[in-house]
Amino acid sequence: MTGEQIPLVFEANASMQEADFVVAAGNQEAFAWVTAWPAWPGYGLVLHGPSGCGKTHLAHIWATRSGAVFAETASYLVEAQAGLLEAADQSAGDPVAEEALFHAMNAIAARRGHLLLTAATAPVLWPVRLPDLRSRLLALPSATIALPDDVTLAAVMMKLFADRQLRVSPEVVTYLVRRIERSCVAAQRIVAQLDMCALASGRALTLPFVRDVLETVA
Repeated sequence: MTGEQIPLVFEANASMQEADFVVAAGNQEAFAWVTAWPAWPGYGLVLHGPSGCGKTHLAHIWATRSGAVFAETASYLVEAQAGLLEAADQSAGDPVAEEALFHAMNAIAARRGHLLLTAATAPVLWPVRLPDLRSRLLALPSATIALPDDVTLAAVMMKLFADRQLRVSPEVVTYLVRRIERSCVAAQRIVAQLDMCALASGRALTLPFVRDVLETVA
């Protein structure tokens, strides 16, 4: 099973607190932008990166700081003083959604509010049809977030285990890093699952025990 990716089929609530966000080379710029609010040079920011890189975690950190409204669609942002739209790139190519996002951006800028957009890619790559919206988007600063590397993911897991007062060996962490999905959310879920299984069984988090747990969810 070495090197295989094990799908995590269990559910666990991932903490989105600022204290639980591990700053590393791949997300340092994005974290700096989020925590610099409200001293942004303009009214908005775009965070972009692949699924599982930590965009939603950073979005929650910003929402906590700013009191921002999480909007399901851009139309809900028109009245917001601070608004947040995830997967904003999905609006591109849809005339109605593009128009709604354009008006929302204008409204927030006019009232000197703030806007955070998250997306899989940078705005320059979005298939935007509305020229004025494209101009608006390209004028916003953007920050890239990369998936965590092995060192970062290991650091995340060590912190998560320590937060739960669980003692694990570096060998266990290395074993997990090589097998779970490469994302901080996946790390939070597997640590929560291992904690639950250890409590239920009364066993320590040894490598054989961890291997047994992962095999049950494969």
